[in-house]
Amino acid sequence: MAQYCRPPSMEWSEDDVELVPVSWLKPHEEVKSRNRDKLLDMTRRWGGYTKPLIVDQRTGAILDGHHRFSIAQLLDLKRVPAICVDYMANDSIVVDVWPGCGRDELTKEDVIEMSLSDALFPPKTSRHTMADDTPPIFISLEELLNFPSLDGS
Repeated sequence: MAQYCRPPSMEWSEDDVELVPVSWLKPHEEVKSRNRDKLLDMTRRWGGYTKPLIVDQRTGAILDGHHRFSIAQLLDLKRVPAICVDYMANDSIVVDVWPGCGRDELTKEDVIEMSLSDALFPPKTSRHTMADDTPPIFISLEELLNFPSLDGS
């Protein structure tokens, strides 16, 4: 397990949210720029993140939150709120494909493989469903921007 994450409980709560380094995260699909720009505007108006990303605890693969991740990169944030899960072992997390994405199926292995490669699936290829909803949170952009990095800078 990555040092950034602790094992979450069966039902997610605000206590399961960790601030993980943006540099550790690995996307597996592209984002839609229009959606990203709308979310960027809302995030700036709110002044923070209100929903955590869902991330594989072993690899840093982003399962849910690619647009939030891309915003973190644009804003040069050091960390983002995330819930870390054991993706491969957690049967309550199911991956499927979005209708019309051009694929008939997608496996968890495909998602991890893509996240560890230099390539990305097109936007809205993978569709993850999870038994638990993410808890409501608020973590300010200032906190995420000024959070000390692991190397002390």
